[in-house]
Amino acid sequence: GMLEVIESDFARLEADTKSGEATAQKEYDTFMTDSKVDKESKTKDIEHKTAKKQDEEQALVVKHEDLEGTQKELDAALAYFDKLKPSCVDAGVSFEDRVARRKEEVESLQEALRILNGEDLA
Repeated sequence: GMLEVIESDFARLEADTKSGEATAQKEYDTFMTDSKVDKESKTKDIEHKTAKKQDEEQALVVKHEDLEGTQKELDAALAYFDKLKPSCVDAGVSFEDRVARRKEEVESLQEALRILNGEDLA
């Protein structure tokens, strides 16, 4: 009677417990394997991103140095431009006067060319 029922209940409980433990162990092992693979993947990702970050930081330093050099060149060019500007800016001579002067220069150069070519100046 009673002992057989208790024994069968115990055997069923033992079988359920062993089955549950085996299932839990399998789930744990799967979880640990997946976690290990995931951790390795993320570790590699960190290494790649760290290397990329270092490369980008180095590139940034180079770009800043280039920018500084270019800025110095620009500053020097602008200073030179400011120094040249007064000699290039209209010195009170009108456009018509400049055109007339250029025309005279061209005519005198053409005359010099004719002389050099030995043409008569009659």
